[in-house]
Amino acid sequence: MNQWNGMTIKELKFELNQRNLILTGNKPDLIKRLENSDVVDGELIQNRDLYNSIKNLIVKQYISIKNIPFSIITIVLILLIGMSGSAILYSDEIIELIGGEEDYILIDFDYNQSKEYAQTLVNLGHPEWEGRLSGTIEEKNAAESIKYNFSEMDLPSTMEEFQVPMFEMGNQFELSICKPGDIGQILAGPSPCSFTDINKEITEFTHREDYVIQGYSGSIDIRYSSDTKLVDLGTGTESDNWSAASEGVGLVLIRDSVNNESATESNTILFSRAQENQLRGLILINDKTNCEELVPDDCVPYFKSLDVEAFSNLPESIGLIMVSKSTGAFLSSEIINGDSRLQMIIDVQNQGKGTIYVPCGIIEGETDKLIIFGAHHDTVYNGQGAIDNTAGVATVQEIARQFSNIVDEIGNPEYTIWFCTWGGEEEGLWGSTEWVKKHQSELQENLRLYINFDMNHVDIERNNGITLYGNNKEDISHVKNIVKIFGKEYEELYNKYEINVVKYESVDMPYNSDHAPFVYEIDEDAYGQSLTCYGSGSSEYHTYLDTMERFNEESLSISGIIYGSLVRHMSYN
Repeated sequence: MNQWNGMTIKELKFELNQRNLILTGNKPDLIKRLENSDVVDGELIQNRDLYNSIKNLIVKQYISIKNIPFSIITIVLILLIGMSGSAILYSDEIIELIGGEEDYILIDFDYNQSKEYAQTLVNLGHPEWEGRLSGTIEEKNAAESIKYNFSEMDLPSTMEEFQVPMFEMGNQFELSICKPGDIGQILAGPSPCSFTDINKEITEFTHREDYVIQGYSGSIDIRYSSDTKLVDLGTGTESDNWSAASEGVGLVLIRDSVNNESATESNTILFSRAQENQLRGLILINDKTNCEELVPDDCVPYFKSLDVEAFSNLPESIGLIMVSKSTGAFLSSEIINGDSRLQMIIDVQNQGKGTIYVPCGIIEGETDKLIIFGAHHDTVYNGQGAIDNTAGVATVQEIARQFSNIVDEIGNPEYTIWFCTWGGEEEGLWGSTEWVKKHQSELQENLRLYINFDMNHVDIERNNGITLYGNNKEDISHVKNIVKIFGKEYEELYNKYEINVVKYESVDMPYNSDHAPFVYEIDEDAYGQSLTCYGSGSSEYHTYLDTMERFNEESLSISGIIYGSLVRHMSYN
């Protein structure tokens, strides 16, 4: 007894109606009509036996599916559609069978070579601060090194320069406090903490470890003798008494929302309030990021920039720094709640422009359609930036090297492929934004996909995998398929690192790295298509501790192979 025999005529006609079949006839006729029909994946198949026969034929050929001529597959689909009567077949089951995993070939990736690329860039950092700040000789040398490597791969290469708003670090930086001595009070008279104050106690804080200059800070020179006030502004909300800090220095606690208290706002908003209230300086206390992860019982200060374009007149004489949590507590205790004095010297010129660089290597394709790999080669000034983002640039260079080998082996790809690295990312995505503006018409016409690598690294100790995300359904589907192949061919890596694949709506793509201009700024009426990779274990983010000591080159191969293999599939299939 089949499933239809127990139904009433009304129920049988309902099922027939769902299938767009004839409803007339007696009960045996209705049952027979249903027996000769079925539904696959929500679409009508009126002859299940024929469907299964054709499906089994494809399954038998599945291992060598690529050897089946396209015309045969087309005929099979036509037969299936024809036997479905008035319905049309769009079965994911059949499409998956025809698709087949063997369409994907994984590229090679030498992660030891990627580490050599990374170490070369780190070695080009500032002799004291170690970073490759945008607009400096260190950033220029990094860009030239990358271009040289593209040339060594036999790739035609370009170097483009852009003038953008940029700050310039000087040579004198100091944050210290002085507690006047008792004898000094008598001898020094009106000048406590002067050279005559022999019992004074001076505490000097260490640049990069205890305090870090923030992007587009101005210059200030506050001495002990001025006895400049330090005012606690809480978390810096509008309700805090900013006017009380006028002509003084504000102390702001950087933290997330706690006990219904608002989270601290951005550097841009805080600096703007300092300007509106005529502060001389602003000291931010880190109580939000990396706390107790890098240094026991403390939060290490880190670099953040601000949106310089939000200011009609960027203040040039307001100092902006971030301090560690312990340094902030000490300043509060000794100055606000004690009789110590502040000395704060910041030498930063923020009124000019700097030159940033964009080197690109190019593989000419059979068409003008473009795929672009990218990563930013600049770092914050105060550290090596091994993870952010030397890792991403090393990955782009190694993918470029592999594609150069592929071209030598099998010829030019269908797509023209660019490998670009950007300066100016840390201060406002300047390099990628200006490059997109310059090439906008070409990108509007030809760009198929931009792929971004930013901190695509997994710290071996804090291994919680990587995230691959994008805004194109087809691309994400391919990525998922390639991840499956990767799992089979690199089983150890696949089991060691969690790989998360996420599809975003275009409007929800975060505006936080160099993919953003390619998504949002190319066409006013359409979003660009992009894939991005972020890793994990970046607690050292923007601090002096982001060094090669924790570099895990093995982890770069995950995103390198997966995204590289996607482009190989798109370009050669």
